[in-house]
Amino acid sequence: MKNIVITPTTFEPVYAQQVEIVERKGTGHPDTICDYLGEELSVALCKWYLENFGAIMHHNVDKALLVGGRAEPVFGGGEVIEPIEIYLVGRAILEKDGKELKNVQEFVQNVVEKWISENLRNLDPKKHIKVHAKLKPGSKDLVELFERFQKKGEVPLANDTSFGVGFAPFDDLERAVYQTERFLNSSEIKKEHPEIGEDIKVMGVRFGEKIRLTVALAFVSKYIKNEDEYFAKKEEILRKTKNYIQEQLGREVELFINTADTKGSVYITVTGTSAEQGDDGQVGRGNRVNGLITPYRPMSLEAAAGKNPISHVGKIYNTVAKKISERVVKEIEEVEEAYCYIVSQIGKPINEPQVLDVKIRTKKNLSAIQELARKIAEEELERMPDVWKGFLERRYSVA
Repeated sequence: MKNIVITPTTFEPVYAQQVEIVERKGTGHPDTICDYLGEELSVALCKWYLENFGAIMHHNVDKALLVGGRAEPVFGGGEVIEPIEIYLVGRAILEKDGKELKNVQEFVQNVVEKWISENLRNLDPKKHIKVHAKLKPGSKDLVELFERFQKKGEVPLANDTSFGVGFAPFDDLERAVYQTERFLNSSEIKKEHPEIGEDIKVMGVRFGEKIRLTVALAFVSKYIKNEDEYFAKKEEILRKTKNYIQEQLGREVELFINTADTKGSVYITVTGTSAEQGDDGQVGRGNRVNGLITPYRPMSLEAAAGKNPISHVGKIYNTVAKKISERVVKEIEEVEEAYCYIVSQIGKPINEPQVLDVKIRTKKNLSAIQELARKIAEEELERMPDVWKGFLERRYSVA
């Protein structure tokens, strides 16, 4: 594995800088909905391929668009008056060796309805959603490239020249942003506060040692009787969330929810997502594979969701770079933080990148731990041809 290099970090730690910004778009955000639906469609296609052909076929269904609907939320009720439209677009093998996925629209519709019914409690997938399935065969050269390794039983060949990046561990601001959204979208808090919708966006800013979190939270109108109750519930949710995050971090945090609220104008929705009227969505505009948007860290702009998990390095490399970084920090005591960068070359085996660079921050002598880090990177490259199984089992997040 001569293309693996272990190098020292040469830049100031993010957490030591004067300012830092971190964002997370929650489960019900229109962009995140698109990411999850693209990924669920890929998983469903993979399972159909395995059942019918015994192997995963070429596909990339990583283009999804959500067109917001129209709704009229009112305290104690409201209605959706024009449905949300979701376009799932991509390339996929739909016919081979006499077997055909005959009703593509129904197949995609079922994927969408299942995910929405399981994740967006107040959105009726049959009434509130209109699905458009636009799947067509891939280009001849990319399909042939995908099938070339299958015929020989070899390691998958990269279907793009691309790169992936990862880092570990999260710092305090990153943890605060991630855990705030996860707390507000947890089943436990929803039992206490059913008025909390799934569309939750958290923006975190750190000035020196001061952490400030601003939350956009789509309240569900049918659970709130009037404006006074809205503000009372918002204050209670804010208090519980702030206490939880401060306990997790062991430090003080400023927290704000729906800062644009005024008397007579508050953030209520019928369905718990701004997709009903306030916003549209698209794959790739939201969280990276680590669940965050981190402009002060290296990031790839790849839309991992919906890409095939066999050979698309835009998906695989970001996930593996994250794994390598996490393992280096966890398994090598002297490492404070790690970054990993991997770049492919189209047509080459996915586990033979042009370069894999692990950057390490440590107070110890780097030469003493280089071989340990190299061994971790080598192990993950060796396992890379089987990483697709983790996507099918949903062990790896794409949002």
